[in-house]
Amino acid sequence: MEISLAITLFFIGFVGSFISGMLGIGGAIINFPMLLYIPVALGVGHFSAHEVSVITAIQVFFSTIGGVIAYRKSGYLNMKLIAFMGISILIGSFIGGFGSTHLTDTVINIVYGILALVAVVMMLMPKMGVDDLPLEQVDFNRTLAVILSFIVGIAAGIVGAGGAFLLVPIMLTVLKIPTRMTIASSLAITLISSIGSIAGKISTDHIEIFSTLIIVVASLIGSPLGANTGKKINTKVLQMIMGVLILATAVKIWMDILV
Repeated sequence: MEISLAITLFFIGFVGSFISGMLGIGGAIINFPMLLYIPVALGVGHFSAHEVSVITAIQVFFSTIGGVIAYRKSGYLNMKLIAFMGISILIGSFIGGFGSTHLTDTVINIVYGILALVAVVMMLMPKMGVDDLPLEQVDFNRTLAVILSFIVGIAAGIVGAGGAFLLVPIMLTVLKIPTRMTIASSLAITLISSIGSIAGKISTDHIEIFSTLIIVVASLIGSPLGANTGKKINTKVLQMIMGVLILATAVKIWMDILV
């Protein structure tokens, strides 16, 4: 592997995992487009959508481990929420990951674009009072949480994501979970989800081993740093960063699909 490609991959992995830890997402929504476009733009390499989806599935697993470790003593990890949504999204992501091997690169990109658009709409919805409730009084609709996480799991498994970029808006807007609890718990749920995605994809897809290793190393460094940074940032600012990030990604993906 060329040094220039290795440096590029490390940069992509670090940036993606840093933002992942800070916002409670797995990093796929950032790394998926970065891996597709940056190596090609710099002339150092090229990855297909299938290759990228496998790399990001593995990257999400390791970046979320770092984030969960950083939040383990914070009191923001809601174990009931993690259990209900984690098991459901694990089943869905395995189905999506296995099924994605029968889809073309174009279809995978379209699924990713649709997910990003849905997430943008949800992030723009009002979230009045979600951060006013004391953590010990937080409750949620179990049935709704299970159904929505299963659907997210299938879609996220297709694109190699953990699904957190959809889980976060769902938890904030539909389930009314406070922002910091959402960020911490979604990292744990996404960690579980990524296991299903990886299992589904590894069973049939070729893995770019060296590229994946570089991304993983960068993720283990960047994710804890991002999580510790996120603890110090105002929750409204975190929500705004997430919305802008998802919107920019959705615009880029759909421009490429349509043009």
